[in-house]
Amino acid sequence: MNNLSDEQVLIELTQRIKQKRLNLNITQDELSKRAGVHVQTIKNFESGKTTTLLTFVQILRAFGDLEALNKLLPVPGVSPIELLKLKGKERERASRSNKPKNDDTSW
Repeated sequence: MNNLSDEQVLIELTQRIKQKRLNLNITQDELSKRAGVHVQTIKNFESGKTTTLLTFVQILRAFGDLEALNKLLPVPGVSPIELLKLKGKERERASRSNKPKNDDTSW
C-alpha cells in the first residue's frame, strides 16, 4: 500500500468495500437502506468518486464493522515522552504522619 498513489489507495479501499458487500450478498440498494444514504451514494463510493468520510463510517456501520476503525487507527494512548514527563511527578517517599507518636510500646 505504501507504494500506491493516493488515488490507487482510494480505489483499493472502495473495491474492498464493494467486495465485502458482494461477499455478504447485499445489493447496493439494500446497503444504501442499511446505511441511511441514497443508492447513488453507494454507487459513487464503489466507483471511486469523491464522497465523504461520513459515508465510509455509515457503510461500516451498516456492515456491523465499525470495529475495523480501531484496527485501522488504534487509540494512541500516552506517548513515551509524556510518560517520562509524568514519571518525575510520581511519589518517591511516604509523607510523615501528623499523629503524635505514642512512646508506650507495651503490648
